[in-house]
Amino acid sequence: MTTLGTLYLVPNTLGDSDRTAQLPWVLPSETIAQAAKLKHWIVEDAKTARALLKAIDAVTPLACAIQEMQMGEWRGAARNAKYGDSVKPADLLKPLLAGNDMGLMSEAGVPGVADPGAELVLAAHKLGAQVKPLVGPSSILLGLMASGLNGQRFAFQGYLPQETQERSAKLKQLEVESRKVKQTQIWIETPYRNTAMLMACLSALAPQTLLCLGVDLSLTTEMITTLSIADWRKRYPNEAACAPLQNRPTVFLLLA
Repeated sequence: MTTLGTLYLVPNTLGDSDRTAQLPWVLPSETIAQAAKLKHWIVEDAKTARALLKAIDAVTPLACAIQEMQMGEWRGAARNAKYGDSVKPADLLKPLLAGNDMGLMSEAGVPGVADPGAELVLAAHKLGAQVKPLVGPSSILLGLMASGLNGQRFAFQGYLPQETQERSAKLKQLEVESRKVKQTQIWIETPYRNTAMLMACLSALAPQTLLCLGVDLSLTTEMITTLSIADWRKRYPNEAACAPLQNRPTVFLLLA
């Protein structure tokens, strides 16, 4: 009977600028070395995956040329179905059944957290394969660490509603929950909506509520700031003033 391969969860960088320069301080040498050994991959986006592998190759030679690697894409069951892709997690994990180790890579950060890779990890467990998480950057945890907000009790909310009224209602709901149990609420937003999200926070939340923005985490342009809503309103009195935040990966954290 063939021994099952191991599914390695390989973290990606949090930004796409000069990945080679980022690697030494966002990925441990052991993570880089293990990633370099893998020939079978499941990735969220092949172009992004190849960029990271190219950067890894500059530090530790890859086991084979990138063009020779087996690389399947997985964007989540719902999204795959939307675009007519009928591939199933078990289909992508077939190399494990043949005894091959595989790598699972997110588009940014760690696989399985705010990421469709969780579906593949669960499928690997169902096969009885070993799942090995490798150390790397998570914007959610980095933001929480640096926020000064409650790190003992927190909840990650993913993406909030886009529609104005629904988003405002959700922010107020999170504020009420945070105040009730002293829980830090964490969420992310598509970078081009950062300005709209911040303006919604400044409109919907109470003046004394604390809000942290973790911008460009782990990059040279990193900015992490925690202020009360009252102080954020002074810093960003209108949408135009928020322009420097637009199109930059951002984690939002709230504590009421």
